[in-house]
Amino acid sequence: MNNQGASTPARGYNFWVRFANLITLAMVSLMIATKAWAWLASGSAAMLGSLTDSLLDISATLMNFFVLSYALKPADDDHRFGHGKAEALAGLGQAAFISGSGCLLAFHAIERFINPVTVNHTLLGVWVSIFAIFCTLIVVYVQYQSIKRTESVAIKADSLHYKGDLLLNLAVLLALMLAYYGISGADPFFAILVAAYLLYNAWQIGTESAAHLMDKELPDEEKTQIVAVAKSHEQVLGVHDLRTRQGGKVRFVQLHLELDDNMPLIRAHQVADEVALLIQEAFSEQKHPEFGGEVDVLIHQDPISVVNKSSC
Repeated sequence: MNNQGASTPARGYNFWVRFANLITLAMVSLMIATKAWAWLASGSAAMLGSLTDSLLDISATLMNFFVLSYALKPADDDHRFGHGKAEALAGLGQAAFISGSGCLLAFHAIERFINPVTVNHTLLGVWVSIFAIFCTLIVVYVQYQSIKRTESVAIKADSLHYKGDLLLNLAVLLALMLAYYGISGADPFFAILVAAYLLYNAWQIGTESAAHLMDKELPDEEKTQIVAVAKSHEQVLGVHDLRTRQGGKVRFVQLHLELDDNMPLIRAHQVADEVALLIQEAFSEQKHPEFGGEVDVLIHQDPISVVNKSSC
């Protein structure tokens, strides 16, 4: 007999995911406006790289906003496991966007090495970079609070490159200051570094998104905790064939319980229900605040003699 425990949506999940997206959209819109102004005035390749990154940031965040609205829908007749994998698809889309921007920026920087251009109004670029760092710090903080409560894959993907944007903006700031003091070649050199950083970020985001789409197992520490919780029930003699995966905010857990041969079927069903509830409570928001998602548990009951015979 199979037993599927009911899962309760974590409180505040939808709020934190949407709030993080709205704050990100507002801050990046401000950065795009100021960076475009600074690039047009200065002609800096490094500033163009920072502007390109911000344009892709807002494209990815807009995509997240719409994709997450779909991913947060509850399970229905056509999607019995929910819509959570849409988050991983959004992550792959971001990886593609970021890869394209990194390649374009690298080509532009190489062209600047071949045909150097004097950077103008460097002090304007310096102040714009400082403003961008301030805005990015706000975005990273809000996303950190959201990830701590939701573990959203799409927000994690967003947060990865916004954390790196802090380094990117610092690199642009340094490039402009060196150009101000007449050090030639600094601007395209830092643009190359920014391009390399973008490509590295794209690889990280793409790898994590692909892991979710390919149903990668949960971390070992979580699997160990699941087995320990199941075995904590006094009538459970053992656990085997544990399988796990994650889709959006939902962790899916399948396992076999080893029970006494003489246990009545109705009692075996009750034990499976009780174990499912124990696992869900162990990963609840109160006991596991860094998780804050749902656990969908599917349990099969095995007589202990059948398990022992199979082992022999």
